[in-house]
Parts: sequence; C-alpha cells; structure tokens
Amino acid sequence: MKLTGKTAVYGIIGHPVKHSLSPLMQTAAFEALGIDAVYVPFNLAPQNLKEGIEGLRVLGVRGFNVTVPHKEQVAELVDFLEGDAEFLGAVNTVKNEEGQLTGYNTDAEGFLRSLLEEGVELEGKKALMFGAGGAARAVGYALLKGGVKFLHVVNRSFPKAKALGELLSRRGNVLVYPLRDSVVETLLDEADIIVNTTSLGLHPQDPQLFDYSKIPEEKVVVDIIYNPPLTPLLKAAKERGCKVINGLGMLIHQGAVAFEIWTGQKAPVKVMREVLEGELYG
Repeated sequence: MKLTGKTAVYGIIGHPVKHSLSPLMQTAAFEALGIDAVYVPFNLAPQNLKEGIEGLRVLGVRGFNVTVPHKEQVAELVDFLEGDAEFLGAVNTVKNEEGQLTGYNTDAEGFLRSLLEEGVELEGKKALMFGAGGAARAVGYALLKGGVKFLHVVNRSFPKAKALGELLSRRGNVLVYPLRDSVVETLLDEADIIVNTTSLGLHPQDPQLFDYSKIPEEKVVVDIIYNPPLTPLLKAAKERGCKVINGLGMLIHQGAVAFEIWTGQKAPVKVMREVLEGELYG
C-alpha cells in the first residue's frame, strides 16, 4: 500500500486492543474496493479516554470502532448518537465529519444480518437468551427489533437480568428468570431460537450453561463465541439436529455496517469473511 497525504485514517480503540481482528478485516475491505485508507489499532487506557477521543477528532481520523471497555463511556463523549446507540447507551462505531463525532451501534444490526444470512426468520417467534451483559443488550435488542414476539432472558445474577429486562421491555415483551435447571428446561421447550451471549464455552474447562442433553430437537441455537467455531453448546445442539450458528457472522456484519457508515459503499462481506476464516480457522 502506498501512503500519501490523501490516505484516510480509520481505527479501533480499546484496552487491550492487540487481539482485535478488525484491522485485518477492515484493511481487506478497503483494499478490495480500492479505497485509499488505513486502519490502525489504538490501545487507549480508560483514564485517557476523553483526551484520546479529542485527539482522534482533531487529527481528522475519519472513523473508528470502539471495543471493551469503552462502549458506554464513548456514548457520553460524542456529539450525536444514532438511534440504536442512543437506545442501548453504547457506541461501537464513530464517524468523524469535519470534527463532529456521531456514535453508532452496529452490533444489533450485525447480529440481525448474520441471522438473515443463515435464513433464520424471527417474526412472531419466541427467543431464549442467556446472559445480561453488554453483548446481551445488543443481541436482545436485535431479536426484538427483528420481530421476536417474546424474549426470555436467563442470567445467573437475577438483578442484572432484571435491569436488562427493564431496558429491553421498551422494545417488546421481555421476561427475566434466574438460572435454574427446572426453569431452563421449560423455557427450552417453548423457545424457537436459543442464544448464548455469555463467555461460557470460550475455554475447554468452562462449565455448561445448563444440561445440554435437554436441548430439544430442531431448534435454532446461536452462540456469539466464534473461536472455537463449535462451542460445547453448539456441538450438543448439532447432535440434536438443531441449526447452529456461531458468532463469526455477527463479527463480520457489525464490521460491514461500520464500513458502510464510513464509506457509503457496500461492504465486501465475502472478502471480510474469507480473511477472518483464514486467520481463525486456517
């Protein structure tokens, strides 16, 4: 790549950020469409966040993604919030237009696009979601936005689930439950789509969310973890004849939406997928 004074600069802020796959994915997208741009990771500690945002603004960085632990704080530091970001109170994408920063949240739209890509229909369905953290906020919102009739949220910390339920109930029908085997078994039978937004399954020694032998046949089961590609939850669901989806599609499509916000061009999703699959799965 030839860098000149005309080369646009984009990036990602987080702490830590060296593990991020966004530079690989977005760089491939820029190159595929012949866009004169670079994408840089910026490790930004929480105590330096405000100054860091102002630095990106005045230096003319055209746009940047936001990852943990900054999504909620950045929502308070930008000039404008787009609809999803305003509702969720979290920003994962910022566009800089002549010094004016607009915050977006592409996680929800990315999750929806990943399900659409897999042919999953949400309208009028019942969803069961595990987790009540930041990812659950975006995924639960996406499910309701996509037309889910009822959303059941299960979490080990019931107060945290209740707080999430209060937020999401502004979009639709939401009920929250503590993580108990008897409750989960009933909810599994009623659900059309089952989603894990927790980190359980990321490591081989992680305990099961629930008894996976209780997964009914022919459900749609989603785990937003993308590495390993088949978590224990997805392996068990696949053995039960369920349609299984991991989190790679969400990762790709949230990045694709950000790319489209910045450039106004349709993202080369196929290229983005190929480069990530090559990096993650060889």
